[in-house]
Amino acid sequence: MISRWQEPGGYREVLRMAAPLILSTGSWSLQIFVDRVFLSWHSRDALAACLPAGMLHFTFSSLFIGTVAYVNTFVAQYWGADRRDRVGPAVWQGIYVGLASGLIILCLIPFSRSFFEWAGHEPRIRALEAEYFRILCFMGPGITGVAVSSFFSGRGDTRTVMWVNFLANGLNIVLDYAWIFGHWGFPEWGIRGAAWATVVSHLLIPVVFFALMMRPRYRDTLCTLSGWRPEAALLRRLLRFGLPNGVQFMLEILGFSMFILLVGRLGTTALAATSVTFNINTLAFLPMMGMGIAVSTLVGQYLGKNRADLAERSTWSAVHLSLAYMLVMAAGYVFAPGLFLTPYISGADPEAFEQVWDMTVVLLRFVAVYCIFDALYIVFSAGVKGAGDTRFVMLTSVALGWFVMVLPTYLLVVIYSMGLYIAWVFVSLYLVTGGLIFMLRFRGGKWKSMRVIESPETARTRAIGPAVNDNANDGSGQSGPRKNGDEASPDSIEPSQPRGV
Repeated sequence: MISRWQEPGGYREVLRMAAPLILSTGSWSLQIFVDRVFLSWHSRDALAACLPAGMLHFTFSSLFIGTVAYVNTFVAQYWGADRRDRVGPAVWQGIYVGLASGLIILCLIPFSRSFFEWAGHEPRIRALEAEYFRILCFMGPGITGVAVSSFFSGRGDTRTVMWVNFLANGLNIVLDYAWIFGHWGFPEWGIRGAAWATVVSHLLIPVVFFALMMRPRYRDTLCTLSGWRPEAALLRRLLRFGLPNGVQFMLEILGFSMFILLVGRLGTTALAATSVTFNINTLAFLPMMGMGIAVSTLVGQYLGKNRADLAERSTWSAVHLSLAYMLVMAAGYVFAPGLFLTPYISGADPEAFEQVWDMTVVLLRFVAVYCIFDALYIVFSAGVKGAGDTRFVMLTSVALGWFVMVLPTYLLVVIYSMGLYIAWVFVSLYLVTGGLIFMLRFRGGKWKSMRVIESPETARTRAIGPAVNDNANDGSGQSGPRKNGDEASPDSIEPSQPRGV
């Protein structure tokens, strides 16, 4: 362990990359935690309504967020390959996808009530859910912030990402307090105020990132201004690799949304307990998302340098660090659940929250079991996605989410009227199985020969015109004729064999 601290791909390098991202995503978990605590002080109905509505909105947005977020891998591989002039154009393609995505999200506003009428929740909860969802749709254009933040995270400048997210999350917490309870001249809007606070803070992110990206030193060396033109080939490649990432992200979130909507059929208390449990789980889950971004970045950069050995070592170092963190959190969930639950009850009605408390204590034991495997799920899936293996991750996550979690929950809760705890057994089984499968996929090593960026020879061919004999390098250090044009396609990124799932 001592030698691994100093080595390339060791603990120090991983922590240097991951720590700002962990703090950044951790600040998001803190912001969500505080948001839910404030709503629990305002009313139990608002607490019960915010999670299903927020999850449903995030489900629709996640398709586009996951697609645009894959700009990070393009930036990382271009940076690792010392192709500085391609960084700006890659980010701009993500910006265009983000703008189009925001317009699509805005089109969901007229359907706000219809979504929650189908869910069958109590009428007063349904009205709050529809209002919360409708307001959140206005932050759709903020998806562009995912692309612009990738300009920094993909190059390893994770501190800038951290400080911008600190700014946005701090603003969100302040606006939550003001708008939910009506302080400092703001109206007392309850759940509506929480939604508008989220919208305002999220729209601030792309503005700040874009201003930072347009500084002269980046315009001159990384083409952040001159690379604004749409590039059909690069855009197609982003969609080819990013869209499976977005589909996987969306269907995974949709699976959890369906689970929460099904739990809502068990009553407001069960729904509130599930909301609180998932909210507490974000304290473990969201920081690991920062670790996942760091792993994807390091894998992409080292593959850009054709150093798959260091990419592999970086991933295993991240696994060791993630497991250590998750073990600490699991111990807290089992032996000190009151530490996490006390903030909820401090401003709420003790009698109304008593049943929620008792249920949540039991549910946190489920979280303690599966969060260990959740670390494997996040880190190993991020490792293979950092290489370009997005299709396998998509198919595996979708199959597990729906056939291991959603469908069994529907049968047991809706058809056979079984209780809340049996539904949580299948959430745990989903994450345990996924963590083991992605570990096996990573150890199989197919990802080592994958790349998402075009070869330098291909770029030169586009610049000067087609060559007589295009034996383009595929980005993995091996050369050979391309059969599918000069783009890196899912069937051509592995030089030795067809990709396959």
